[in-house]
Amino acid sequence: MKQYTPKQKFQYWFDNYMSRGTGAMLTGLFALSALIIFIAAALVKITNSAPNGESFLEVAWMSLLRTLDSGTMGGDTGNPFFLLMMLIVTFGGVFVVSALIGIINNGIEDKMDELRKGRSVVLENDHTLILGWAPQIFTVISELVLANESRKNGAVIVILADHDKVDMEDEINNRIEDTKNTRIICRSGNPIDLNDLEIASPHTARSIIILSEGADPDTHVIKSVLAITNNPNRREEPYHIVTQIHDEKNLDVVKMLGTKDNVQSILTTDLIARVVAQTSRQSGLSIVYTELMNFGGDEIYFKQEPGLSGKTYGEALLAYETSTVMGIRKADGTIAMNPPMDTRIESGDQIFAIAEDDDKIILTNNTITPLDESLIQQNGKTTKPKPERGLILGWNRSGATIVHELDNYVAKGSELTIVSHIYDLEKQIRLDSKKIVNQKLKVMEGDIRDRDLLEKLEVSDFDHVIVLAYSHLEVQEADAITLVTLLHLRDIAEKDETPFSIISEMLDLRNRELAEAAKVDDFIVSEHLISLMLAQLSENAELMGVFTDMFDPEGAEIYLKPVSDYIATGQPVNFYNVTEAARRRGETAIGYRLMGQSHDAEKAYGVYTNPKKSGKVTFTPEDKVIVIAEG
Repeated sequence: MKQYTPKQKFQYWFDNYMSRGTGAMLTGLFALSALIIFIAAALVKITNSAPNGESFLEVAWMSLLRTLDSGTMGGDTGNPFFLLMMLIVTFGGVFVVSALIGIINNGIEDKMDELRKGRSVVLENDHTLILGWAPQIFTVISELVLANESRKNGAVIVILADHDKVDMEDEINNRIEDTKNTRIICRSGNPIDLNDLEIASPHTARSIIILSEGADPDTHVIKSVLAITNNPNRREEPYHIVTQIHDEKNLDVVKMLGTKDNVQSILTTDLIARVVAQTSRQSGLSIVYTELMNFGGDEIYFKQEPGLSGKTYGEALLAYETSTVMGIRKADGTIAMNPPMDTRIESGDQIFAIAEDDDKIILTNNTITPLDESLIQQNGKTTKPKPERGLILGWNRSGATIVHELDNYVAKGSELTIVSHIYDLEKQIRLDSKKIVNQKLKVMEGDIRDRDLLEKLEVSDFDHVIVLAYSHLEVQEADAITLVTLLHLRDIAEKDETPFSIISEMLDLRNRELAEAAKVDDFIVSEHLISLMLAQLSENAELMGVFTDMFDPEGAEIYLKPVSDYIATGQPVNFYNVTEAARRRGETAIGYRLMGQSHDAEKAYGVYTNPKKSGKVTFTPEDKVIVIAEG
């Protein structure tokens, strides 16, 4: 066995001791100071060199004062040995004080670095926890801030992401100016690391939002859900987790992980595809969805109304002045949006309605509904569907689903042309899409920004044009391509008398304002819609059933239909009459769109949901009624 010298052993011990941190160094410094003072006082006392025969404790006190303040020795008198001891004590004090300042300074810097890294445990309860960092986080936070305004004691949002804490805070401050009564706490850590996850206190959170990020977002989400639901420190109560999945095959995996918990997953590709397909054929629908899902205006609430027990759904539609009923949630939890008008509301059932707040859902006392039969169209016409020509410019992972969804809506004999710079796209579409029945498909390769290509396509001959963002590109680059294409399309549209709708998908909400210059009929900011839904579900898990029914192609959906099919135009009419006209057709009217304001962002592009029923409006033949209907 190798033998070590005393010097080596001391150095090894000293290194280990100093590595223990600031506390150990301060303790060592205190011990060294005490040793110097003790030795000096002992030597002075043994040699009887104290100037006035002071005791050991008095000499120790004198030594301590000289250790802390080197100027104290300036007034010393006595024999040379005493003066020498005080000088040695003073020199030792200079070293001790200098070292003390350095240690304290380093300790403060270390603590500041630790705080900057965001590694301290969050001691919060009933907070909203967001795991991950993605561009949509700013919309989620903004919506949660609005939702939390009603909380008297304020609310807390905790963010755990594998990013620098200060950078996250700076970005949030730059994008969200006023967080009102909501505190936002950022912590740095990997959401799929069990130790890092504990920093954010997930076991005391009221809801958890998991954002998808990285090259393989679904894998990240699955691992994050697993880290929470199978955590060795998990709580007894079920977790409320809201997240998003891109690949339908991964939905079942997430469901398996959340058998004990309430894990709600939004299939983003499918959802956006349906919104794009529906909106391309009825401009303004995405704005309606946005109005229903944001916290800025009226929202969807559930309410058990004993006063409606035994009455029909049709009667409930006219029972509220400032709220708009959308459907019934049965006692067993089943959601029925726009059920048959003769459906009875039974004890234990709840209605769900659009309202300013849940306490604003109040039954009216009017026994007689103010209706004017002369304004209601008695035989509302229905337009027979005819073959359509559609054009898709650009491509992303929602494209194949959009093709399939369009096939469900268009009449037989329709045509769909797809233009993209993606190589061998037609083969990919054939593989990804289900059997296409009603459309004839044509795929071309080309640059959608090329004006000559757009001219050759004779864009003005199409009924609908959809511009999809290239999701494989960087967000700003993809939106830049979309914007250039939109400007060309709008210029072509203005030079041609044949109207065709232009629907565009944007990736960054901030670019929507730039795109408004192109006067596009409708915009779909995909991540924005998903963010709104995530925020809504995190606050009210019961809404999942409503959203599922709302976006399900089977059953009732939201439509914008010509107002002239329901009500007389050119005359002031209240919304009671519009509601009754829709009710007679087996539909639920939830609002209207004034096409004269369709390009006015300050007036929500003319979309009005949940209007006051007694308020009067004069419609033009171009205006639309927003209804929930079977088709």
